[in-house]
Amino acid sequence: MPRAGLSANTVVDTAVAIVDEQGTDALTLAAVAARAGVAAPSLYKHVRSLGELRVRVGVRAMEETAERLTREVMGRSRDDAVKALMHAARGYVRDHPQRYAAMPADPLSDPAYAAAGSALLEVFLAVMRGYGLEGSDAVHAIRRLRTIVHGFVSLEAAGGFGLPENLDETYAQLIDLYLTSLPRT
Repeated sequence: MPRAGLSANTVVDTAVAIVDEQGTDALTLAAVAARAGVAAPSLYKHVRSLGELRVRVGVRAMEETAERLTREVMGRSRDDAVKALMHAARGYVRDHPQRYAAMPADPLSDPAYAAAGSALLEVFLAVMRGYGLEGSDAVHAIRRLRTIVHGFVSLEAAGGFGLPENLDETYAQLIDLYLTSLPRT
C-alpha cells in the first residue's frame, strides 16, 4: 500500500526540488526517499527507476517551459512574439537553471519525451507561422533561434560572461540580430 500523501506527482515534485537545489547529479532515489521521509523501495510504487524519474523531471521542465512561452506569446505576432518568446525562454532558465539542464537536447527522438517536446516545438512553429514560415524554412528558423537562446542562457547560467557590459543589452542585440534573419514581407 502506498504511503498516504505520496504519489507519482509528489515524487516528481520532490525530485524537482532536489534538482533545483543541488543539480541533476544529486538526483538519486535515496535522496528523494530521504526528502520524502520514506524508504527507497516505497518509491517503486510510483516510479520504476531513477531513469524514469529523470525523464519525468525533464518532461516537467519542458511542460513548464511550453506553458510559459505560450502564455508570453499569446496574442502577439511576428517580431513581438519572437521577442516575448526569447525573453520568456531566458526567464525560465534564470528562474530554473538546473531544471533546464534536465531537459534533453533532442526530445523528439525519445518516445518518453516526445509529447512534451512536440508541445514545446509547437509554440515555436506557431510563432514562425506569423512570418509565413512552414516546413524546412520554419525548422531552420527555429534552429537558429534555439541556438542563440540556448547558447546565451547556458553561458549565462554557468557564469560564463565575466566582462562588465550589461547582459540584457547583449541579449537585446542578439534578438535584433535574429529578427533580421526573418522574412520582412
